[in-house]
Amino acid sequence: MKKKTKNITELLLFIVCTELVGSLSEFLAGSRNIKEFYAELMKPPFAPPGWLFPVAWAILYALMASAAWLVWKCRHKDRDTALGLYFVQLAVNCLWTPVFFRLRSLTGAVAVIILLTVMVTVMTLMFRRIDQRTTPLLAPYLVWLVYASYLTIGFKLLN
Repeated sequence: MKKKTKNITELLLFIVCTELVGSLSEFLAGSRNIKEFYAELMKPPFAPPGWLFPVAWAILYALMASAAWLVWKCRHKDRDTALGLYFVQLAVNCLWTPVFFRLRSLTGAVAVIILLTVMVTVMTLMFRRIDQRTTPLLAPYLVWLVYASYLTIGFKLLN
């Protein structure tokens, strides 16, 4: 029973730490800046309402943290490299919101989202080699990043 409790605690630690990155990103952007700027923007087709973003990201952060936890539990030669990439992509992920909303740099946000999408693609492939159960956990993140790239480029072109 102790091992199961330890595993749940470790998983929750991964999830909480990853969710905190999302909170830090929003804090750095300023929640007022987010709501005001999003309302001002001309939006590309299929842009969701603003309330959907925090809901989607909370789910995505939990899924990516679960994938990282699965990799962390493995004794694979590439585990440390894969987890290093995980933490670096989290840092890049954290940059997008303040670049877009606080700095209002649409060009910068396009660069960040493209870099992030490439990094997460590589990370997903690395994670898959270590534990195939990570692929369905990371697939929604990759799909969302492609969608977020479309939106970010759309915002740049329209504004």
